[in-house]
Amino acid sequence: MTTLRIIYILWLREIKRYYRARSRIVGSLAQPVLFLVALGYGLGPVFNKAGQGNYINFLVPGVIGMSIIFTAIFSGVAVIWDRQFGFLRETLVAPVSRLSIMAGRTLGGATVATGQGIVVFFIAFLIGFRPAGWFGFIPAVFVMFLIAILFTALGTGIAARMKDIQGFQLIMNFLVMPVVFLSNAFFPLKGLPPALNIVVAANPFSYGVDALRGFLSGATHFAVGIDIAVLAATAVVFLVIGGYLFSTIEA
Repeated sequence: MTTLRIIYILWLREIKRYYRARSRIVGSLAQPVLFLVALGYGLGPVFNKAGQGNYINFLVPGVIGMSIIFTAIFSGVAVIWDRQFGFLRETLVAPVSRLSIMAGRTLGGATVATGQGIVVFFIAFLIGFRPAGWFGFIPAVFVMFLIAILFTALGTGIAARMKDIQGFQLIMNFLVMPVVFLSNAFFPLKGLPPALNIVVAANPFSYGVDALRGFLSGATHFAVGIDIAVLAATAVVFLVIGGYLFSTIEA
């Protein structure tokens, strides 16, 4: 019961911490809105003339995934912040395993990131996005949560090895931008050069976006079953790695 209580407390704390920072909420929504408007309207006519259909319907799942990955992976900053202010030391001396602490933090960060994706989904309606059907919304939320778990675990694991917030932000930007742009978030995979196709196929984020696109827009490149299997397997791997890194953390 003590372990479950610690997980619940840390989960709730991560959610409260995020939603108390109003400027952070506005800032985290500004980027996906910019991408939706600039790319959606800017490249929409070109995409349509190329015979690919409605670009906004194609783009929205990618932007949702992008907003989730940014929020999820940057939740690792909280680990460094807590180390600097002494809260991490107090948490680590609790009579529970460090894996439980990591689980609570990861669930909290993933919940916030999933909520962010849901908000972007509804904002997308203002620029003309229409889902293929509402029956896909619930499984799409599940996919959002898998993406969030994967990258929250990654961010937490990396943060466990760092003590400088600025250094963490630089590493995350260097990691996140290639993950987002070397995926199928903004462009279809048909007709890509073979080398780029390999890179995109090796990127787990590509499968998350593809699953979202399948549930929300009704079009996939791989298959939804493959997408979810790859996402789930990668999430487990990242949770194991992140758990190990966090278990060796020093306050």
